[in-house]
Formats: sequence, structure tokens, C-alpha cells
Amino acid sequence: MNKIRVSITERVEAAKDVVRLKLRKADGENLPVFTPGSHIDVFLPNGLLRQYSLLNDCRELGAYEIAVSKAAASRGGSSCVHADLKEGGFIDISEPRNNFSLRIEHRKFQFVAGGIGITPILSMIRYCESQGWDWSLLYLARSRAHAAFQDELRAIGGTRVRWHFDDEAGKLFDFTDPSFAVQPGVPIYCCGPTPVMLAVEQYSNSQPNSPAYFEWFAPPAVARSNEVVDTVFRVKLHRSDKLLVVPESKSILDVLQENGYDLPCSCREGMCRTCETIVLDGVPDHRDYVLSNAEKESGRTMMVCVSRAHSDTLVLDI
Repeated sequence: MNKIRVSITERVEAAKDVVRLKLRKADGENLPVFTPGSHIDVFLPNGLLRQYSLLNDCRELGAYEIAVSKAAASRGGSSCVHADLKEGGFIDISEPRNNFSLRIEHRKFQFVAGGIGITPILSMIRYCESQGWDWSLLYLARSRAHAAFQDELRAIGGTRVRWHFDDEAGKLFDFTDPSFAVQPGVPIYCCGPTPVMLAVEQYSNSQPNSPAYFEWFAPPAVARSNEVVDTVFRVKLHRSDKLLVVPESKSILDVLQENGYDLPCSCREGMCRTCETIVLDGVPDHRDYVLSNAEKESGRTMMVCVSRAHSDTLVLDI
């Protein structure tokens, strides 16, 4: 993974427990081009690797902007950002990747953002504005104090932005309420906490003409069928001609690391695409949340942190 050295040229509080960082290339050159919905890997000083969405206008090549909400149950990522990343400091990041891209065949969009899930949505809104495309946003937050970028969204969107604050409404937003209606054919793009995502998914399933696309914070809790049993399979490494056995209790990534293969990885939940590996032969059992249905059907790549095999053997380009 190529690393890019960047300086933190600006740090501001965007909302309660939300810090906004502006990053510029340390040598002063432009950063790689990105598309709306993209994210970067951030190599934190405590050794952790975390993914954060880019929120600024994708036409701005001199800087990237991210915003990080301090999680109450932080596993070391957001707490490190808030405590250790200071204006004037330096960090390493990756080139942008996009698992949440706008389908440009549409010209009208319904966005739904929950809390810090506004970050990729904001970049999408900026792009829609530059293209003259129609859009609307439902922005959900615990309170006004926790809702970032309010002034910017009001300036850009005006009445196209609908706000819902749990503390003022006295309840979570109800997606079955008739006041929330998406026109047939208009896609929904959603990013936020799992309950919001699941509610939007359920709404979309009831409206087959309004497809929904998601950027998950964490894998949804999906009950696995009792009939699904993890089995032993083999992995052949094409470059080294080595054959490894993957037991029921371990992932491909676990076995590779135990045998000295240092693959890049981060989430270990099939959420970030960091460990994506080319499949040369065999049939993967995809269990990730980032590959499209078409990508899964092609069987050309897989996330070795969670996915397994339908065939006895997988041949990987390692």
C-alpha cells in the first residue's frame, strides 16, 4: 500500500465531539484525484489503521478533509485522532478508494445521513451541485449540538435539507411516516449507524423502484442460518506455489499471517476493502459488505479477512 505523507494544516471542532481536519501533501504537490464517496486509510500514531470519508469537493486537489466523531466506546481510533492529531503535525494516509460511488446514470438523489455519516454525503452533495443535479437530504442526529456542517448544509441546500434531532422529537425518526416519501426511480444513498442503515434498507425493500446504496460503519447484525457450517478448505498461493489449509475456526487472513505473509488489513470485518485479494481459480464464499453483486458474481477478488470458499481449493495471487 502506497503511503502519502500529509500535514495537518487545519483542525476545527465541527460539532460536539467531532473534529474536522484539513490535510495537505507534505511536499506541497496536489493530492491524488478522488470521487464523491471516497475514503482514505489513516495510519494513526498509535499503530492503528482507520478509514475516514473525504468530505470536501472532489475538484479540490490541494487538500483532503475528514471529520472524526469521538466514539464513546472507541477501540483506539477516534480517541487517538482527537487526542494526538494536532494542527501542524504529520501523518501518513493512503490513496483514496471508493466503495460508495454515485451512479451517474441518475440525475436525482435522496441522501440519508446519520450523525458523522454526513461526511461522504457532503462530498456527494457538493458534486451534485457542481453538475446541476437535483437532490434532497434527511439528516438525523442525536441533537443539534452533535450535527456537523449545519451552516454549510443550510447555505447549500436550504429547504432541500430535512433535519431530525432525536432529543427534540423525543424519538428516533420513523421511516414508515408518510412524510418521508421517495419518488419512484430515485436512488437512496445512506451512511450512518447500523439502526439507521437497517431502517433505510427496510424502506427500500418496500419500495422496489427506489434502490438503496450504503456505506456501513460496522457490519450489520445478520443472523446466520443454522445450515451454514464453516468447513475446511485449501488455499494455493500462486506466486510462491505454497498450499495452506484453512480450518473452520480461522480466516484466510489468519492462516496467511501465521505463515509469514504480511497482507495489509484493517477492519477484519469485510468493511474496508484493505485486504482485497485477486482470485485466480476456485469459487469464493463472499461474506463482505463492500463488493457489489456483480463483483461477487465475477469471483475475481475477495476479502480474505472474512470470506471463505465454496470450492475445495482457492488459488490466490499471492
